Amino acid sequence: MQEVIQKVIAAETNAKQRVQAARKEADELLTGARAQARQLIAAAQQEARLETEKILAAAEAEAAGEKAERLARAARDLEANIRLDQATVQQAVAAALCCVRGGISLPGQDSRATEEGKSA
Repeated sequence: MQEVIQKVIAAETNAKQRVQAARKEADELLTGARAQARQLIAAAQQEARLETEKILAAAEAEAAGEKAERLARAARDLEANIRLDQATVQQAVAAALCCVRGGISLPGQDSRATEEGKSA
């Protein structure tokens, strides 16, 4: 009878050792799987960042091209729509010079009229 009990105890001990070994192996597999998952996630995130940067760079380039095109179109529209005769151009230049020089009278104006305008 004692021999049977010892065999049962030995079998139980053996079973416990196998269970512990299986748990240890499972823990090691789980740890390895988690590490591999972290690596895959990091690689996917890096790939997503790179792809996002490419998309943003392409969008910025497209926006810059569109902006340049709009500015060029606006400049062409302005040039096509604005027609100034020579007298208007001369008057605009004289007015700009007047502003820059600080109150010098415009051609065809009396300098006293300018002075009166300042004192009024």
